Amino acid sequence: MQQPIHDTEGLGAVIRAERKAQGLRQPDLAAVAGTSVRFVVEVERGKPTAQIGKVLELLRQLGLRLAVDGLSESGPADGA
Repeated sequence: MQQPIHDTEGLGAVIRAERKAQGLRQPDLAAVAGTSVRFVVEVERGKPTAQIGKVLELLRQLGLRLAVDGLSESGPADGA
């Protein structure tokens, strides 16, 4: 399933939905990902400052992967 994600809230919603679909509780996911329950809660709520490495581990434990696609052929929108 491919799903566009535009912000941290969207990413959190995908993580929450997949966790629930797998019948996992937040403590279960935290345990297998080696993080705290609080971290899982914050990511699922869309915390914008969550550590990317830990978020990637949550995704890996859920069997999800992150892909990046270009929005346009002209490069970044901000010219960076």
